[in-house]
Parts: sequence; structure tokens; C-alpha cells
Amino acid sequence: MYKNELDKHIQNNTASNNFILFGESDFLIDLYTKTLTNVEDASVLTFYYDEYNFNSAKAHLSQGSLFGGRNVLVIKSEKKVNKKELESLIDYCEKNRDNIFIYAYYGSDHKTYAKAFAKKTTMCVRFFHPKDFEAQNIIGQIAREKNVNIDKFAISHLLNIHHGDVALSCNEIDKFRIYDRAITTKDIDNLVFGLAEVNIDDLIKKILSKKDFKEDLANILDHGEDEIRIVTAITSYLTQLYMFNIYIRVNGAPNALEILGYPAPKFVVDEKAALSLKFKPAIYYKLHELLLSSELTMKSSNVDKSAILLSTLIRVQQLL
Repeated sequence: MYKNELDKHIQNNTASNNFILFGESDFLIDLYTKTLTNVEDASVLTFYYDEYNFNSAKAHLSQGSLFGGRNVLVIKSEKKVNKKELESLIDYCEKNRDNIFIYAYYGSDHKTYAKAFAKKTTMCVRFFHPKDFEAQNIIGQIAREKNVNIDKFAISHLLNIHHGDVALSCNEIDKFRIYDRAITTKDIDNLVFGLAEVNIDDLIKKILSKKDFKEDLANILDHGEDEIRIVTAITSYLTQLYMFNIYIRVNGAPNALEILGYPAPKFVVDEKAALSLKFKPAIYYKLHELLLSSELTMKSSNVDKSAILLSTLIRVQQLL
């Protein structure tokens, strides 16, 4: 199932009470998790990343709500939850329609859940990155909810400033609540520091070039980017470089379609190919080990993610 099908079910009040949300867009997974669990007087239990515990999850769905309302269970994880455990949690929802269960899967194994649990009432929904018109509609809806008067032209300008990043653009909407009039592109230019010059790819290139990145990092964090997502973005970027490195060493020249699974502009291929050969396989191993360890630490409770991120990026440059 895709986003438009889920939207129709929500509109027609025919949506299930248990969902598996996955795909390329973490933003939409988060947005629909929030939408589907927005239930008055609900008893909500949320497990983040490695906090998931099957017995606690099962107990939450099987017991009566402490507040006389509905029991809502949310699991957010990049790791796959055991299928038998998922089936058990889904069964509790099928036996009791007052329950709501959402498994928000942020991993990359999308095939696992594309047609999973076909015999259940579970709605498995894959979210792709929003297209331009979808992104504009999402931001417009959030603006209306916050009583911000902004038209599609101003929204388009905001998206352009943030290179089409819906999450960053939505984070800016609160800034415009100071105005009791329609928001103009000039207002956006005055209040929003765009990432036209600084985005995550630029940050990664500075880090890998052993240049000073601290100001760029501060700007990105100030505009709503999450520390964990920065780490995962760097890990993903390095994984691509390593794939280029291996392919070139075996075949002599890069082939974007075989390496990435899709054709890419020649200047992008040439840039990544050149950068990939600067590092030996042993360095890639050490970098991945460091980044994955830091990501796991940041997902623990009560830690200073910003401090861990900065320390990690400094250590990355030391390994290069």
C-alpha cells in the first residue's frame, strides 16, 4: 500500500487499527505515526530504537487502559522486529479494535514489509520522498493547522531554500506565526537561513576533506536536523563510496547503474569515484565501526547527542 491509498482510508474512516509504516521518507513515517495515534484519552506506550521489549508491548495491548480509553503501542526502530512477535501484537489488535499498534520501521529492507501479513488486517504502507506538489500540500496543511497564512508560491520558495527538504521547511512554519498577515517571499528571506550554501552533502565533503566543518554543522543543527540522521547520512554516504571503491578496483571504471541501482549524472559519478579511491578498505571499516557505535550510543537515553556527534566527526577526521 502507498500513501494515497492510506489517505483514502483515513478520509473514509476505513483505516485499520494496526500498521507497519516503512520506506524512504522518515519524515512521512513520523508524520503518519503522529496522525494515526492522535487519539483523545489514549494510553500511549512508545518504544524507541533498542528500547523495545516484547513482554512489555504485549502487556500494554492486552490490559485495559488505565484511563478508560484506548491502548496505543508504537515501536520505532531501524532494526526488524521478530515476525512472530509482530504477529502476536497484531493479533491483540484484531481481537480488540480499541487497540492501536504502529510499527515504524526506519531500516532499508523495504521488501520485507511490502507484502507482509497479507492475511491480517495490517496496513503495510511504504512512503517515498514527497514529490514537489505533495511537499507543498504537506507544508500548506501544517501552516493551516498553525494559523499561518502562506500561499503555494511562498511555500515553493521556502522549499527551494531548503533544497526540497520537507522536514526542515516544516520546522520553519512556527517562525511565521509572529505575522497576522499573508507571508511573503521577502518574509521568508528575512526569517529563514537557507541551506542553499550548506547542506549535509556539503558537510560530509568538508569532513572527508579534513576541513573545518563546525560552523556548517551548527547551522544544520540550528535548522532542525537531527544528530542521529546526520550520522546515518554520513554512514550511507561512506557506504556508497566504498561500493564505488570496490567496483572500480574490480572493473577498472565506475558504473552508477550497477553500483547505485540507478543512473546518475556524470559529474556526480566522477566526483564520488575520485573521492572513493582516496581511502583504503581498512579505513572504510574503521569509519563504519565508529559511526555505527556512535549512532547506537546516541540512541541511548539521557545522552548529549550534540556532544557525541561533534566528538565522532572529529575522530572521523583523525582516522582519515
